[in-house]
Amino acid sequence: MPQQRLRVLFMASEVAPFAKTGGLAEVASALPRALRALGHDVRLLMPKYRGVEAHCGELRVVIPQVRVPLGDRMAEGALWEGRAPSGLPIYFLAHDHYYDRDGLYGTNDGDYWDNCERFIFFCRGGLEALSTLGRDTAQGWRPQLIHANDWQTGLVPVYLRTLYHDHPGLGRAATLFTIHNLAYQGVFWHYDMPMTGLGWDLFTPAGIEFYGKINFLKGGLVFADLLTTVSRTYAHEIRTAELGDGLEGVLEERSQDLRGVVNGIDYGVWNPETDAALARRYSVSALEGRAACRAALCRELGLDATPELLLGMVTRLTGQKGLDLTLEALPELLAAGASLVLLGSGAPHLEEAFTEAAAQHPGRVAVRIGYDDDLARRIYAGVDCFLMPSRYEPCGLGQLIALRYGAVPIVRRTGGLADTVRAFDTARRAGTGFLFDGFSAEDLVDAVRRAVAVHRDQGLWSGLVRHAMAEDFSWDASARDYVMLYRKALRARPPRA
Repeated sequence: MPQQRLRVLFMASEVAPFAKTGGLAEVASALPRALRALGHDVRLLMPKYRGVEAHCGELRVVIPQVRVPLGDRMAEGALWEGRAPSGLPIYFLAHDHYYDRDGLYGTNDGDYWDNCERFIFFCRGGLEALSTLGRDTAQGWRPQLIHANDWQTGLVPVYLRTLYHDHPGLGRAATLFTIHNLAYQGVFWHYDMPMTGLGWDLFTPAGIEFYGKINFLKGGLVFADLLTTVSRTYAHEIRTAELGDGLEGVLEERSQDLRGVVNGIDYGVWNPETDAALARRYSVSALEGRAACRAALCRELGLDATPELLLGMVTRLTGQKGLDLTLEALPELLAAGASLVLLGSGAPHLEEAFTEAAAQHPGRVAVRIGYDDDLARRIYAGVDCFLMPSRYEPCGLGQLIALRYGAVPIVRRTGGLADTVRAFDTARRAGTGFLFDGFSAEDLVDAVRRAVAVHRDQGLWSGLVRHAMAEDFSWDASARDYVMLYRKALRARPPRA
């Protein structure tokens, strides 16, 4: 008997290419597309930030007035509809005061002071808009399940269990809540509690209270029907005091409802056989093009023509990503025969430190501050190894792209890195990369030295590159896992007809 076609709303604060600050945007673009390929009716909902029109064909207003109670006042927005580049329907919740800004969540000076209000409006306004869509005979669509993502949507499961519990259309919708990075929780002072519309009975340790404040992420963890995070190892790590960020007790209590599903990447988007940004295209069966890409990258960035081992990083410059560790290890990495290419932006002190390192080591270190998609692709295609010495890494997309492009990953054994990179065994000629355990410069240098040693045997290295490129981290398998979890959530909370 064929399985039921599911109606799923994927709700996220950012979706590529409309708005992006990190991996969530890529997931919110690729996973719904993979779900649709499996035959499901998937739609997206995000805020209508400044400039989304540039990535959408025709946008039209489908609900001209979305009224959202915010304490003792009413905020009014609108719901727009368009099409993502994949063809999926995407809804934009508009409110110019909240979303027509330069940044998504803040500026270089810090977070926006009214982020609590902005995302209360998004959570509750999204549900109000869905309610109207379901009543509108021209639209006539309501989800069976809402897939909410990260703290910006954390109040959606709370609202569905409380204020909307008896709603004739939404009250039985199931919820799945995904943690993309537990470190970002949406914590706000308790004075904003009345603005949520929720009763003070929820401001308790069993509800959304967190050390005297409101915690949006905790709301999703406590009230969603099922929980996921973006790798199996990270699902275990966040239940520990080391990486639980104060929520390890909540996660342990809900451990039976928590699953780790590894992210994928879109192999249509990330494909060295078709990538127009590369100096020369190549495949796992025809690797000659990688040498051309390596030489072209060195010319473009002013690096010595024949570095023994060319390392690459495309990353946010933050402590989480191990950039301080890389700086500490850099002299020994260079002494071991490695050169480094880095593309990214982030903490000003790290931007300054890496820019200074490039000035001190011309021909050996190249740094580009900012983000350039075409250059990122050339880095993946041109470096020998892709470096990710993360303190923690919920999943990581960089190492998945690196595997696809044959840039052998050198990673710390944590989170999704541990789940997606297999340690290379020289004797067995098996594995896809180099891993290290301790968060120290010494451990990082040791892993790079191991890579240098293997790289000197070009026959061994070519086999390793082919192993890496043969890995399959496309979205198909992960999307099937999500469908299984959606069905489980629906069985736990059957929808009304």
